[in-house]
Amino acid sequence: MFSGLDNAEKQIVVDAMEEKKTFKNEIVIKEGDEGDCLYVVASGTLSCTKIFKGNTEPTFLKRYEAGEAFGELALLYNAPRAATITSDDECLLYALDRSTFNHIVKDAAIRKREKYETFLKKIPLLETMDDYERSQVAEAFKDIKF
Repeated sequence: MFSGLDNAEKQIVVDAMEEKKTFKNEIVIKEGDEGDCLYVVASGTLSCTKIFKGNTEPTFLKRYEAGEAFGELALLYNAPRAATITSDDECLLYALDRSTFNHIVKDAAIRKREKYETFLKKIPLLETMDDYERSQVAEAFKDIKF
């Protein structure tokens, strides 16, 4: 999700994250709710549960620990929460909201794609490509630093 960012852009994302502290047994996200944040776990553990069709009780899916993230579907696809995440103990989380994500990450991706498309237009061998084809090639580019 953040692989297309350079180091300066990644630092902007980190600086934009807000600290959130939770108490034991606090529901951080609830299945079915509208999602608007990605969370990164700095400390503590959280349990992920889901109520599957035909069941009335939640099923345990996963335990989140420091260094892991959840809630990315809300940022990427504006999707409702797929599961419930509850803190097992006091936790420190870092939250990134959708508008900040869109501003930083999506804008950076658009700028890079435009840069690559401009580069591709200058290559004589590829001058017969239409805009769609050029866009597809630009999407496949990867920055490599050495």
